[in-house]
Amino acid sequence: MTDAPAAEATEQEQPESPPLPWADLAPEHFQLLRLAQLPTDRSTGARPLRFVQFGYAERHDKTSSLLRLEVMLPGQKVRKEQNRLDVRVDHQQHRVYIAEAAGLQLEPLNRGLGRYLLGQAVQWLQRKWSHYRVEGMALPTKDALSEDSRLRRDHVLRSLGIEVEYAEGQTLKARTVDTPVGQLKGGWSGEKLQRVDLLEAATLLQQADQKLHEKDMQIRERDERVAKYRREDTGLRFTITCLVAFAVFQAGLLIWIATR
Repeated sequence: MTDAPAAEATEQEQPESPPLPWADLAPEHFQLLRLAQLPTDRSTGARPLRFVQFGYAERHDKTSSLLRLEVMLPGQKVRKEQNRLDVRVDHQQHRVYIAEAAGLQLEPLNRGLGRYLLGQAVQWLQRKWSHYRVEGMALPTKDALSEDSRLRRDHVLRSLGIEVEYAEGQTLKARTVDTPVGQLKGGWSGEKLQRVDLLEAATLLQQADQKLHEKDMQIRERDERVAKYRREDTGLRFTITCLVAFAVFQAGLLIWIATR
């Protein structure tokens, strides 16, 4: 009976894991991304044209480096752990750690964002640390609850150059294998996602403003024509009323004359 309190005390005395460096790092550089309009997907639904903001920041010291990538959705809030990818580099062990244990959680799904973030991470790593190795990690089971999501996840990882291995006979238990950074493949689907530079974004805004002005002029002209037709209709109605009244008067006058 006396061992239980002692065990609880031992558990409480265990020190917490030290916080990772740069845990509160916020994006410092930004880009505009255009998500192309795509056919409706049976799993993820409609995929209309959409613009999102991509931000990133990096930090370095003698022992480690961090690249933090985030995607911000205008007019939509997401959880803190969503739309974020952390790439941590251990210079002492020459190891790279991509994402967290919960995996890469993206919104919206199936729009090319995951491939883009991972492609940016690969380009960043290969500039300086091609001889390092990406640490293998267990993949979260939630990504394999449906066959479509599992196959999509594996396709993205394998197109990146990272192999996925499964426990024997179990599709829910998977992990990535250690991979040299130099063997990774960057790039992303240009059909799904395009970067928009500042000048191009300004041009798009100017064109949109010009189209809005043209539509406003068309609506104004239509309203003027409608107002003109209404005035003419009112005049015709008045004329018809006068003619009906005159005809009734004439008929009454003729009847009066005939009966005299």
